[in-house]
Amino acid sequence: MSPIYRNALLWMIIAVVMILLFNMFNSSHYSYRQINYTKFVQLVDNKDVKSVRFDGHNVYLVTNSGKRYRTYTPDVKGIADKLAKENIPVQVKPEQNNSLLTNIIIYWAPMLVFIFLWFYFMNQMNRGGKALSFGKSNVRMFVSDPKNRVTFKDVAGIDEVKDELIEIIEFLKNPKKFTKLGAKIPKGVLLVGAPGTGKTLVAKAVAGEAGVPFLTISGSDFVEMFVGVGASRVRDLFNQAKRNAPCIVFIDEIDAVGRQRGAGVGGGNDEREQTLNQLLVEMDGFQTDTNIIVMAATNRPDVLDPALLRPGRFDRRIVVPKPDVKGRLEILKVHTRKIPLGEDVNLEVIAKTTSGFVGADLANLVNEAALIAARNNKSKVEMEDFEVAKDKVLMGPERKNVLISEREKRITAYHESGHAIVAKMLPNTDPVHKVSIIPRGMALGVTQQLPEDDKYTYDKEYLLNRIAVLMGGRAAEEVMLGSITTGAGNDIERATEIARKMVCEWGMSSLGPVHFVDEGKEVFLGRDIAVRKTLSEETAKLVDLEIRKIVEEAYSVAVRIIEENKDKVEKMAQRLLEKEVIESKEIDEILGLSDDKVA
Repeated sequence: MSPIYRNALLWMIIAVVMILLFNMFNSSHYSYRQINYTKFVQLVDNKDVKSVRFDGHNVYLVTNSGKRYRTYTPDVKGIADKLAKENIPVQVKPEQNNSLLTNIIIYWAPMLVFIFLWFYFMNQMNRGGKALSFGKSNVRMFVSDPKNRVTFKDVAGIDEVKDELIEIIEFLKNPKKFTKLGAKIPKGVLLVGAPGTGKTLVAKAVAGEAGVPFLTISGSDFVEMFVGVGASRVRDLFNQAKRNAPCIVFIDEIDAVGRQRGAGVGGGNDEREQTLNQLLVEMDGFQTDTNIIVMAATNRPDVLDPALLRPGRFDRRIVVPKPDVKGRLEILKVHTRKIPLGEDVNLEVIAKTTSGFVGADLANLVNEAALIAARNNKSKVEMEDFEVAKDKVLMGPERKNVLISEREKRITAYHESGHAIVAKMLPNTDPVHKVSIIPRGMALGVTQQLPEDDKYTYDKEYLLNRIAVLMGGRAAEEVMLGSITTGAGNDIERATEIARKMVCEWGMSSLGPVHFVDEGKEVFLGRDIAVRKTLSEETAKLVDLEIRKIVEEAYSVAVRIIEENKDKVEKMAQRLLEKEVIESKEIDEILGLSDDKVA
């Protein structure tokens, strides 16, 4: 007998027993002992009856000793008169001539409905339906289609990552090549990188190149309010993987389920940890001939459980970095393959001016440019559309409905001119690309600086000059207008944060190369329940004084530059009030510069 029919028979027996119990406890006559009519009359004659109840021709009586009897009388009126003479209390319930159908509806309908619903839900579970199928994983499987599959041609800007994964593809295509030499392919590959760098796309490309099924699920899909459901879903996921081997199992955002154990307030027996334990068991239980590769992605590798990262589970950790200039150019070529571009579009220029953009940002940039071109009824996407899209992505959309008074507009013009002038007059700063007093996002104006090259490390001079540029807006307000406003709030916050890192993390102060713990930092619960206090009160005061010193000295530099170039600040502010937006070439013209920098 199959498990389905065996379960059905079991539940049928349970249902019958429940029906019998239901009828037993809901039928009052079961508590009365059956006697014949003659015995009933004798009890009445002997005055041994305490009370009588008539239900039609059925008689229910209670004796003086508390015994309960029931019988049937053909002459209800005659026996009732006799009981009245004996002063015995009598209750009369009119006889109900219910039909068979009525009795079924009254007594059996609730149980029949219950049985129907139960078998419906059981059938849904057996068929893999969603009703009560909590233990089924929400895995999505993509079978490789030669026409529409994702391959390494669709992945650009991360050639080193592709080189690392070629070995995985070779194993899935020809596992005997490795196993005959006794080699063991990595069971798991952890992709680590910032959001939008293309971790999921890389995993799909590996499956596409190998031509194997791709099973994907999110880490949060395992988490459920019911205990044991997450572990059941993990088992179901790997059972599906074994049935479709060779294949790739991809778990996105694995930190949702793979956080370090013992990190919860409720101890080590919560649902998430049970799910993680099952995941560890399933991954460690793989044999070398299963041909299943587990890939996972996260941007928080620091919170993952060490048991998940050990050899035998996630053997390899591959960093998916942000693309450099060359990588951004390749990514732009991929995303513009199906977009008609104007003759003036220069992807190299766009790649150079989008430092820090990841693949998702560049895809969004291209899409925004195409939307802008379509909105303007163009047949091709031009360079102007890319510039507008870049401004929208970097600085936010224009707030055209904001009504700004002439006074506030004038303050904003001097503020942004101060940023630009200080950036132009100091060496070792990022070039000023554009200055605008059009409200965008949360800002009333923006001074856009774009680095010429990708930066991975910053020297002390660059950081000090960066702080001075940030303070240039406030300095211009004080020098040119004689007052200060709240417009510099974000500038001060960013400048203070840079100064704090210089003192506490990078050792760029008189306190020396010492790392000071930031006690206000968020701590991963469970790993460090309480922050270790490593700073004495005296040292904390020195840190605060050093941060203040760095910011105030940078502000003094900004004030000095503004005072020395009042005429240029005035000229730029007036030009901004006239045109609202000025580009780098026009800024150089205002300052009388032939080069971008003045040493």
